[in-house]
Amino acid sequence: MPRRTPIVQRTARSPPMGTAWACSCLIHPLALPLYGGARRLGRFEEGAGVVRFENVGLRYGMGPEVLKDVTFSIEPNSFQFLTGPSGAGKTTLLRLLFLSMKPTRGLITMFGRDVSSLDPDEVAVIRRRIGIVFQDFRLLDHFTTYENVALPLRVLGKEEASYRAEVTELLHWVGLGDRMHVLPPVLSGGEKQRAAIARALIGRPEFLLADEPTGNVDPTLARRLLRLFVELNRSGTSVLLATHDIALMDQFDARRLVIADGRLYVYD
Repeated sequence: MPRRTPIVQRTARSPPMGTAWACSCLIHPLALPLYGGARRLGRFEEGAGVVRFENVGLRYGMGPEVLKDVTFSIEPNSFQFLTGPSGAGKTTLLRLLFLSMKPTRGLITMFGRDVSSLDPDEVAVIRRRIGIVFQDFRLLDHFTTYENVALPLRVLGKEEASYRAEVTELLHWVGLGDRMHVLPPVLSGGEKQRAAIARALIGRPEFLLADEPTGNVDPTLARRLLRLFVELNRSGTSVLLATHDIALMDQFDARRLVIADGRLYVYD
Protein backbone atom coordinates (compact mmCIF):
# COMPACT_ATOMS: atom_id res chain seq x y z
CA MET A 1 0.00 0.00 0.00
CA PRO A 2 1.68 3.26 -1.07
CA ARG A 3 2.05 5.96 1.58
CA ARG A 4 3.19 9.52 1.66
CA THR A 5 6.13 10.38 3.87
CA PRO A 6 4.57 10.61 7.35
CA ILE A 7 4.76 13.81 9.34
CA VAL A 8 5.34 11.80 12.50
CA GLN A 9 8.15 9.27 12.15
CA ARG A 10 8.37 6.35 14.56
CA THR A 11 12.06 6.73 15.44
CA ALA A 12 14.08 6.95 18.61
CA ARG A 13 15.12 10.48 17.65
CA SER A 14 11.59 11.85 17.38
CA PRO A 15 11.04 14.65 19.91
CA PRO A 16 8.29 14.27 22.50
CA MET A 17 4.99 15.54 21.19
CA GLY A 18 3.17 16.27 24.40
CA THR A 19 5.03 19.42 25.38
CA ALA A 20 2.16 21.76 24.53
CA TRP A 21 -1.37 21.60 23.23
CA ALA A 22 -1.80 23.72 20.12
CA CYS A 23 -4.78 25.63 21.50
CA SER A 24 -2.51 27.29 24.11
CA CYS A 25 -3.40 24.70 26.77
CA LEU A 26 -0.17 23.25 28.18
CA ILE A 27 0.01 19.53 28.77
CA HIS A 28 0.86 18.91 32.39
CA PRO A 29 4.50 17.71 32.57
CA LEU A 30 3.90 15.51 35.60
CA ALA A 31 1.31 13.47 33.71
CA LEU A 32 3.94 11.77 31.55
CA PRO A 33 5.58 9.79 34.37
CA LEU A 34 2.14 9.28 35.92
CA TYR A 35 0.81 7.55 32.81
CA GLY A 36 4.14 6.36 31.39
CA GLY A 37 6.34 3.36 31.98
CA ALA A 38 5.50 -0.33 32.08
CA ARG A 39 1.93 -1.31 32.78
CA ARG A 40 1.17 -3.68 35.62
CA LEU A 41 0.35 -7.13 34.34
CA GLY A 42 -2.83 -8.75 35.55
CA ARG A 43 -3.26 -12.08 37.25
CA PHE A 44 -3.91 -13.87 33.95
CA GLU A 45 -0.48 -13.94 32.33
CA GLU A 46 2.92 -12.43 31.86
CA GLY A 47 4.28 -11.85 28.38
CA ALA A 48 1.08 -12.60 26.44
CA GLY A 49 -0.06 -10.35 23.61
CA VAL A 50 -2.84 -7.86 24.15
CA VAL A 51 -5.18 -9.28 21.48
CA ARG A 52 -5.02 -12.31 19.19
CA PHE A 53 -7.59 -13.32 16.58
CA GLU A 54 -7.19 -16.75 14.94
CA ASN A 55 -9.46 -17.60 11.99
CA VAL A 56 -12.34 -15.65 13.49
CA GLY A 57 -15.66 -15.66 11.69
CA LEU A 58 -18.95 -14.05 12.64
CA ARG A 59 -22.44 -14.14 11.21
CA TYR A 60 -25.72 -12.67 12.43
CA GLY A 61 -28.38 -15.37 12.66
CA MET A 62 -28.53 -17.47 9.49
CA GLY A 63 -27.10 -14.70 7.30
CA PRO A 64 -23.75 -14.68 5.52
CA GLU A 65 -20.53 -14.18 7.45
CA VAL A 66 -19.69 -10.53 8.01
CA LEU A 67 -16.20 -11.45 9.23
CA LYS A 68 -14.28 -14.21 7.47
CA ASP A 69 -11.15 -15.95 8.75
CA VAL A 70 -9.81 -12.86 10.50
CA THR A 71 -6.33 -13.42 11.92
CA PHE A 72 -4.16 -10.73 13.52
CA SER A 73 -2.55 -9.75 16.79
CA ILE A 74 -1.99 -6.58 18.80
CA GLU A 75 1.16 -6.51 20.86
CA PRO A 76 1.99 -4.51 24.00
CA ASN A 77 3.09 -0.91 23.34
CA SER A 78 1.97 -1.07 19.69
CA PHE A 79 0.08 1.44 17.53
CA GLN A 80 -2.18 0.51 14.64
CA PHE A 81 -4.88 2.02 12.47
CA LEU A 82 -8.07 0.15 11.55
CA THR A 83 -9.73 1.27 8.35
CA GLY A 84 -12.05 0.11 5.60
CA PRO A 85 -15.17 1.13 3.66
CA SER A 86 -18.57 1.38 5.30
CA GLY A 87 -20.25 -2.01 5.60
CA ALA A 88 -16.97 -3.92 5.37
CA GLY A 89 -17.16 -5.30 8.92
CA LYS A 90 -15.22 -2.68 10.89
CA THR A 91 -18.03 -2.03 13.37
CA THR A 92 -18.45 -5.76 13.98
CA LEU A 93 -14.72 -6.14 14.57
CA LEU A 94 -14.79 -3.27 17.07
CA ARG A 95 -17.71 -4.89 18.91
CA LEU A 96 -15.64 -8.05 19.29
CA LEU A 97 -12.76 -5.99 20.64
CA PHE A 98 -15.15 -4.19 23.01
CA LEU A 99 -16.21 -7.66 24.29
CA SER A 100 -19.82 -6.80 23.52
CA MET A 101 -20.23 -9.98 21.46
CA LYS A 102 -18.51 -13.31 20.77
CA PRO A 103 -17.45 -14.81 17.44
CA THR A 104 -19.35 -17.54 15.64
CA ARG A 105 -16.11 -19.45 15.14
CA GLY A 106 -12.40 -19.09 15.69
CA LEU A 107 -10.39 -18.02 18.72
CA ILE A 108 -10.05 -14.61 20.35
CA THR A 109 -7.68 -14.14 23.26
CA MET A 110 -7.21 -10.94 25.25
CA PHE A 111 -4.29 -10.67 27.65
CA GLY A 112 -3.76 -14.41 27.26
CA ARG A 113 -7.34 -15.48 28.01
CA ASP A 114 -9.79 -17.13 25.62
CA VAL A 115 -12.71 -14.68 25.72
CA SER A 116 -15.27 -17.43 25.00
CA SER A 117 -14.41 -19.06 28.33
CA LEU A 118 -14.79 -15.95 30.48
CA ASP A 119 -17.63 -15.59 32.95
CA PRO A 120 -19.24 -12.14 33.46
CA ASP A 121 -16.94 -11.25 36.35
CA GLU A 122 -13.86 -12.11 34.31
CA VAL A 123 -15.17 -10.08 31.37
CA ALA A 124 -15.48 -7.10 33.72
CA VAL A 125 -11.86 -7.58 34.82
CA ILE A 126 -10.67 -7.65 31.20
CA ARG A 127 -12.71 -4.56 30.34
CA ARG A 128 -11.02 -2.62 33.12
CA ARG A 129 -7.78 -3.09 31.21
CA ILE A 130 -9.28 -1.52 28.08
CA GLY A 131 -10.09 2.15 27.46
CA ILE A 132 -12.71 3.04 24.85
CA VAL A 133 -13.15 6.36 23.06
CA PHE A 134 -16.56 6.39 21.40
CA GLN A 135 -17.22 8.29 18.19
CA ASP A 136 -20.18 10.11 19.76
CA PHE A 137 -18.30 10.95 23.01
CA ARG A 138 -21.09 9.62 25.33
CA LEU A 139 -20.54 12.33 27.94
CA LEU A 140 -23.27 12.97 30.51
CA ASP A 141 -24.56 16.51 29.98
CA HIS A 142 -25.50 17.04 33.64
CA PHE A 143 -21.99 16.14 34.84
CA THR A 144 -19.03 18.52 34.60
CA THR A 145 -15.98 17.59 32.57
CA TYR A 146 -14.26 16.57 35.80
CA GLU A 147 -17.21 14.42 36.88
CA ASN A 148 -17.43 12.71 33.49
CA VAL A 149 -13.76 11.77 33.59
CA ALA A 150 -14.01 10.56 37.18
CA LEU A 151 -17.15 8.49 36.54
CA PRO A 152 -15.39 5.14 35.88
CA LEU A 153 -13.69 5.42 39.28
CA ARG A 154 -16.92 6.40 41.03
CA VAL A 155 -18.63 3.34 39.52
CA LEU A 156 -15.91 1.21 41.12
CA GLY A 157 -16.85 2.72 44.49
CA LYS A 158 -13.71 4.79 44.99
CA GLU A 159 -13.78 7.84 47.22
CA GLU A 160 -13.15 11.19 45.52
CA ALA A 161 -10.22 11.94 47.80
CA SER A 162 -8.40 8.95 46.30
CA TYR A 163 -8.65 10.15 42.70
CA ARG A 164 -9.17 13.94 42.76
CA ALA A 165 -5.52 14.79 42.09
CA GLU A 166 -5.19 12.16 39.37
CA VAL A 167 -8.30 13.32 37.49
CA THR A 168 -7.17 16.93 37.72
CA GLU A 169 -3.69 16.08 36.45
CA LEU A 170 -5.05 14.04 33.55
CA LEU A 171 -7.33 16.90 32.50
CA HIS A 172 -4.31 19.20 32.45
CA TRP A 173 -2.49 16.64 30.34
CA VAL A 174 -5.18 16.66 27.62
CA GLY A 175 -5.38 20.45 27.73
CA LEU A 176 -8.64 20.80 29.68
CA GLY A 177 -7.28 22.09 32.96
CA ASP A 178 -9.31 25.28 32.67
CA ARG A 179 -12.49 23.47 31.50
CA MET A 180 -12.89 20.83 34.18
CA HIS A 181 -15.89 22.49 35.86
CA VAL A 182 -17.75 23.16 32.59
CA LEU A 183 -20.74 21.09 31.44
CA PRO A 184 -20.39 19.22 28.11
CA PRO A 185 -22.94 21.36 26.19
CA VAL A 186 -20.56 24.31 26.61
CA LEU A 187 -17.53 22.40 25.27
CA SER A 188 -16.44 22.47 21.64
CA GLY A 189 -16.32 19.26 19.63
CA GLY A 190 -12.58 18.99 20.11
CA GLU A 191 -12.88 19.57 23.86
CA LYS A 192 -15.56 16.88 24.13
CA GLN A 193 -13.29 14.49 22.26
CA ARG A 194 -10.40 15.17 24.65
CA ALA A 195 -12.73 14.73 27.63
CA ALA A 196 -13.77 11.35 26.21
CA ILE A 197 -10.11 10.42 25.78
CA ALA A 198 -9.36 11.42 29.39
CA ARG A 199 -12.30 9.33 30.65
CA ALA A 200 -10.97 6.34 28.69
CA LEU A 201 -7.53 6.81 30.25
CA ILE A 202 -8.43 7.38 33.89
CA GLY A 203 -8.40 3.65 34.63
CA ARG A 204 -4.84 3.43 33.23
CA PRO A 205 -5.74 0.99 30.44
CA GLU A 206 -3.17 -1.19 28.75
CA PHE A 207 -5.15 -1.09 25.50
CA LEU A 208 -6.95 1.95 24.06
CA LEU A 209 -9.65 1.57 21.39
CA ALA A 210 -10.62 4.79 19.63
CA ASP A 211 -13.55 4.66 17.19
CA GLU A 212 -13.34 7.50 14.65
CA PRO A 213 -11.95 9.94 17.26
CA THR A 214 -11.29 12.59 14.60
CA GLY A 215 -14.52 12.17 12.65
CA ASN A 216 -16.23 15.21 14.17
CA VAL A 217 -13.37 17.71 14.13
CA ASP A 218 -11.56 19.79 11.51
CA PRO A 219 -8.28 18.59 9.93
CA THR A 220 -6.11 20.80 12.13
CA LEU A 221 -7.62 19.46 15.34
CA ALA A 222 -7.51 15.93 13.92
CA ARG A 223 -3.74 16.23 13.60
CA ARG A 224 -3.48 17.49 17.18
CA LEU A 225 -5.54 14.56 18.43
CA LEU A 226 -3.34 12.14 16.51
CA ARG A 227 -0.31 13.61 18.26
CA LEU A 228 -2.02 13.01 21.59
CA PHE A 229 -2.62 9.33 20.71
CA VAL A 230 1.01 8.99 19.64
CA GLU A 231 2.12 10.42 22.98
CA LEU A 232 -0.14 7.94 24.80
CA ASN A 233 1.43 5.10 22.86
CA ARG A 234 4.91 6.33 23.73
CA SER A 235 3.94 6.28 27.39
CA GLY A 236 3.19 2.55 27.16
CA THR A 237 -0.42 2.13 26.00
CA SER A 238 -1.27 -0.06 23.02
CA VAL A 239 -3.51 1.94 20.67
CA LEU A 240 -5.94 0.92 17.93
CA LEU A 241 -7.39 3.93 16.13
CA ALA A 242 -10.30 3.28 13.75
CA THR A 243 -10.61 5.89 11.01
CA HIS A 244 -11.67 6.48 7.41
CA ASP A 245 -9.22 9.38 7.08
CA ILE A 246 -6.39 8.24 4.79
CA ALA A 247 -4.68 11.64 5.03
CA LEU A 248 -4.59 11.30 8.81
CA MET A 249 -3.04 7.84 8.62
CA ASP A 250 -0.38 9.15 6.25
CA GLN A 251 0.87 11.42 9.03
CA PHE A 252 2.12 8.58 11.24
CA ASP A 253 4.16 5.55 10.25
CA ALA A 254 2.12 2.79 11.88
CA ARG A 255 0.70 -0.59 11.00
CA ARG A 256 -2.62 -0.57 9.12
CA LEU A 257 -5.38 -3.12 9.52
CA VAL A 258 -7.59 -2.82 6.45
CA ILE A 259 -10.93 -4.60 6.43
CA ALA A 260 -12.76 -5.22 3.15
CA ASP A 261 -15.67 -7.57 2.47
CA GLY A 262 -15.27 -9.10 5.91
CA ARG A 263 -11.60 -9.97 5.47
CA LEU A 264 -8.70 -8.29 7.23
CA TYR A 265 -5.45 -7.33 5.51
CA VAL A 266 -2.44 -6.29 7.59
CA TYR A 267 0.11 -3.78 6.26
CA ASP A 268 3.13 -3.43 8.55
